[in-house]
Amino acid sequence: MKNRLYYGERHFEDFRVAMRDYGWVIFENALDGDFVATINEDLKEAYVKRRAIQEKNGISANMTGTLHHLVEKGNFSLPFIEKMYCADELAYFLGGNYILNGFNAVIQLQQEHPYLSNMHRDVRTFMGDTKLLVQMIVTLDDFTPENGATYFLSGSHKTDIKPNEAYFYENADRAVTPKGSIILFDSNIWHAAGENKMIKPRRALTLGFTRPFIKPQMDYPRVLGYDFIDQLSADQRQVLGYNSRIPENLDEYYQPIHLRMYKSDQG
Repeated sequence: MKNRLYYGERHFEDFRVAMRDYGWVIFENALDGDFVATINEDLKEAYVKRRAIQEKNGISANMTGTLHHLVEKGNFSLPFIEKMYCADELAYFLGGNYILNGFNAVIQLQQEHPYLSNMHRDVRTFMGDTKLLVQMIVTLDDFTPENGATYFLSGSHKTDIKPNEAYFYENADRAVTPKGSIILFDSNIWHAAGENKMIKPRRALTLGFTRPFIKPQMDYPRVLGYDFIDQLSADQRQVLGYNSRIPENLDEYYQPIHLRMYKSDQG
C-alpha cells in the first residue's frame, strides 16, 4: 500500500496523496523504544485512576481498557506534545494552527470488546472536504491481525454513506505496523478496533486534533492551570489551547491584544 511511510524519511506529497486517496497513513518508527516504554509505564497508574471513576459513576460497561484525557503534570503527556509529531502534516490537513481535542489511550485486552470495537467514524456529521478534525493513533505495541490491529475502510472518508458491516469487514485494510508507529486518519473514515486474541494487551494512544475554534473534549488549560503557562513552550501553549481560551468575565475580555485569551491567529 502507498500509505505506509518511514517517519524519518517521509515526504509531504506522499502524505497528501495518501490522505486524499486512502483517508489514512502510517508513519513507521516515529517514537523511540525508551519513550514508548515510559508511556506504557505511566499508563498503569493512569488506568487505575480512570477505571475507579468509571466504576464509581456507573459507566464501566464496554469501557474496559479505555483511558481518557491523559494530560497531566509529571507524566509523559507534556513531553509528547513538545515533540510535535507530524506537526506539518496536521497543520496542512487542518489549514493552519490546531489544538488538542482529546488525549486518550486504549489497552485492548484479550477478547474484551470496548465501544472502540464497533465500526464507527469519529464525527457524527459528514463534513466532506471541510476538515475540522484529524485523529492520531500511536502504537505502543506491535499491531498485528492476531492482537486486533485497527480496521480502516480505505476511501470511505469521501462519502456520507455508512457501509454495511459485512462489507466493511470483508474490504477493510488492517493497520499492521510495529510499535512506535503513528497512524493519522481523516475523522470521516469508517474504522474499528480489531479483537485481541493474544494474551498480551495491545496498547495505543488515541489523540484528536482540531482547528482552534472547535471546543475540545476537556479544558486542558484549566486542568493544568492558567498560571502553568509560563512553564510551557510556545508549541505546547498552542496545542493545549492556551491561545484559544474563552474569557469568563469582562476583565479577562477587555485586555490589550498581547494579553487576550483568544489570539487573532486561531481562526
